[in-house]
Amino acid sequence: MRSPRLIWLVFPSFLLVTIASVAVVSYHAARTMRDFFYKRTEAELIDRAKLAAADLKEMLVAGDTAQIDSQCKLLGRESHMRLTVVAPDGVVLGDSEESPTAMENHLSRPEIAAAAGNPDGVGSSRRFSNTVKAELFYAAAAIRDGQRLVGFVRAALPADAIDAETRGLLQRIGMFAALVGIVAAAVSLWLSYRLIRPLEELRQGAERFSRGDLTYRVRVGNAAEIAAVADALNQMAAALDQRIAELIQQRNEGQAVLSSMVEGVIAVDSHQRVISMNHACARLLGTDAGRAAGRQLQEVVRNPDLQQLVSGVLVGQESISQEIVLHHQGERQIEAHASVLRDAADREIGVLLVLHDVTRLRKLENMRRDFVANVSHELRTPITSIKGFVETLLDGAVENPDDAKRFLQIVAAQTDRLEAIIEDLLLLSRVEQEHEHAEPTLETGQIQAVIQAAISVCQLKADEKHVRLEAQCDPSLYAQINPTLLEQALVNLIDNAIKHSGEQQTVRIEAELTPDELQIRVRDQGCGIPREHLPRIFERFYRVDKARSRSLGGTGLGLAIVKHIAQYHRGRATVESTLGKGSTFCLHLPRPDSAG
Repeated sequence: MRSPRLIWLVFPSFLLVTIASVAVVSYHAARTMRDFFYKRTEAELIDRAKLAAADLKEMLVAGDTAQIDSQCKLLGRESHMRLTVVAPDGVVLGDSEESPTAMENHLSRPEIAAAAGNPDGVGSSRRFSNTVKAELFYAAAAIRDGQRLVGFVRAALPADAIDAETRGLLQRIGMFAALVGIVAAAVSLWLSYRLIRPLEELRQGAERFSRGDLTYRVRVGNAAEIAAVADALNQMAAALDQRIAELIQQRNEGQAVLSSMVEGVIAVDSHQRVISMNHACARLLGTDAGRAAGRQLQEVVRNPDLQQLVSGVLVGQESISQEIVLHHQGERQIEAHASVLRDAADREIGVLLVLHDVTRLRKLENMRRDFVANVSHELRTPITSIKGFVETLLDGAVENPDDAKRFLQIVAAQTDRLEAIIEDLLLLSRVEQEHEHAEPTLETGQIQAVIQAAISVCQLKADEKHVRLEAQCDPSLYAQINPTLLEQALVNLIDNAIKHSGEQQTVRIEAELTPDELQIRVRDQGCGIPREHLPRIFERFYRVDKARSRSLGGTGLGLAIVKHIAQYHRGRATVESTLGKGSTFCLHLPRPDSAG
């Protein structure tokens, strides 16, 4: 049920008090005025009776009854009231309206009795007259001749006339009271509104505060109490506005921190409903962070290991770390750390889960282990060979010149192989360090000159295998390059193409400027590379055919060096290959700003 407005609680009270006050005052005024009117009428009748007694005294003393009745009727007509003369024994001697002989004895009439017994010689009453059959107001005065009572004179007026005048007076008082009541009601309403208006302003201000408009200020009234409340509300709004601004700033800062974190963060309550998650977590889980809030964890994350991890923390109330696998956008290794989530009062309210993508780290660790294993293997092979032949020589083979020479030639070849591996490792390390820790040293260079220099280095080996080397490059093509490193990358690619080409085949080196980049391609017509090996072809020591590669004298580092030299030039290296038709290795370099 809706509560009534305060003005309709205050105004009726004011109005009731006002009406009651006016009613009481009006009633008291009416009674006072009526009593005053009655007393005035009584005094007037008494005065008339006394005046008539003065006129009739001599007649009463003389006992002239006929003259008394005539004079009484004359005076009654002149004064417009009824006059009656009564003897001391109550016999009516004269009457202005009736025959005295037809009237009964009046000694027992209240006004006559009162006048006879009153020292002042006057009396009055209001009663019904059996003679005139009407209610009259009487006043009687005793007539004395010295100490002797000679009679009474009574004056009377109809009560209806007196009552009519009294009613008229009361009506005027009532009308005045009604007017006063109306004015008082209007004043009460105005006072009520004036009293309620500051409270209404306080209410409106509180409603605006509740709607979030904390910049609004309640107007301070004149009354000290209202002013104190308004000032308190304004101070509260200012404090709330400042506190909310601080909370919003803290929330934004927290969201900014969470959004900028590489790790995925997700908070769930004790019922495994998602409280919040950052964008990194949404990317890892393949979901929408905004739509995840409020949903069950099982709906958002369909990974049993992650769900069991959260359940374990909720049951055991202890932090748990575990490595899990997510299959969104491929297989990803995730290091998950779950701990108890607590509120400001240190109450346990859920679980905080931090997800760190260690896929690249694990891949790098695997690559490091593979690299160490491969380096160890690649170095062990020539060292083992060298050690074996040296021991053979020490055991006496040195005495046989032919064997000794052959063994020493093998040791020399293995030493050259060992030197080549070490040189490639050093070159690869230097390129990586310069690429990661220093600004590349590039200069404007002619691409054709670099290609010709690389061909010159590889020409002898190509001639030995009867492989043709062809170059196609616009002499006006210039780019920002490191000529030495770019030549090394082309030497590695051309050398690799020669090794895998048959006799009378052609290796083509092409340079082309596309709308987006500069492409340098090395095409061969060799045996090609199986598709499953293409993604790993640029890894260190990765070989498609390990036995064939070693027999061709490769170190397993040439293509890795090519990839890092391309990255040094802010570019990349790619390969396309078809089994039985050959391979095309391409260096994608940034498009030069201008061509010379």
